[in-house]
Amino acid sequence: MIIIENLVKKYGDFYALKGLSFEVNENEIFGLLGPNGAGKTTLIHILATLLKPTEGGAIVNGFDVLHDATKVRGSIGVVFQAPSSHDMLRGYENLKVHALLYGIPRKLREKRISEVLKLVGLEERKNDQVKKYSGGMRRRLEIARGLLHHPRVFFLDEPTLGLDPQSRDTMWTYIKKIVREEKVTIILTTHYMEEADMLCDRIGFISNGKIIALDSPSRLKQGIGGDIVKITFVNGIHSAKDFTHFEFVHRVEQNENSVIIYMDEVNSNLHRLIKDLEDVQSIEYKKPTLNDVFLKFSGDSLSGDNPEGGFMQRYAEYKRS
Repeated sequence: MIIIENLVKKYGDFYALKGLSFEVNENEIFGLLGPNGAGKTTLIHILATLLKPTEGGAIVNGFDVLHDATKVRGSIGVVFQAPSSHDMLRGYENLKVHALLYGIPRKLREKRISEVLKLVGLEERKNDQVKKYSGGMRRRLEIARGLLHHPRVFFLDEPTLGLDPQSRDTMWTYIKKIVREEKVTIILTTHYMEEADMLCDRIGFISNGKIIALDSPSRLKQGIGGDIVKITFVNGIHSAKDFTHFEFVHRVEQNENSVIIYMDEVNSNLHRLIKDLEDVQSIEYKKPTLNDVFLKFSGDSLSGDNPEGGFMQRYAEYKRS
């Protein structure tokens, strides 16, 4: 559905995008994750024909973003971070204005407005002014508006930013419902690891204008090397034995008074791991998350600026293994 080839965006001497090349499949939810300033929004703006690339190009739904911009715009829907619905208009009126702008024929307009209101669960609130909507309701209205003209590709830029956990969970339900019922391809940007893990078929980590990891959430997490166990000692790690000789241990990281062990099948193997240990203060265990993936490759969180070389080198090593 989307083909991106050697996409470059340059502002003076600064490169916002550095030769991006990848494809997005039809009817998948593709997640773009990365720190602020990594290039996510720049990429979406180019794909939505709001910016022109410095070099390279992209095809969206069979149309070139440079030479067929009007056709691209007619086949996409966009929900940006900043709210854009009119506070004083009712929900229904916001949708009707948008339908008129997109030239939806009168005989289809009311039917389509009813369909998208039902899709996002706002049928009973369609005659309320938008200023009376909660944050989650407003985001759902903007999603409904973006779907009015039956887009083939739908861009969601931080769709749950600022929402409470319950509203975020509700939004996830509607996003999955949209893909199922509307048959659209979704490009999703987010900082919430659990959101990307829950929704996305594939995820591209972007940093410093480059895609530095791209795979399904499960395969990215598998690259961590198993379950994660943290053992903290009362008197420091001198009390710990060498864990690397166990065949089920992939990697060991030592801190001042603890060790973090990446291992297979913790339920079956933990008793062997901790046998004969002394001075153990605590044992913590968790399954790997996408945040652990990013931490492994970058050594930093998604909110920070990371040295690109270290991430790229560790990711290349992971792919070779």
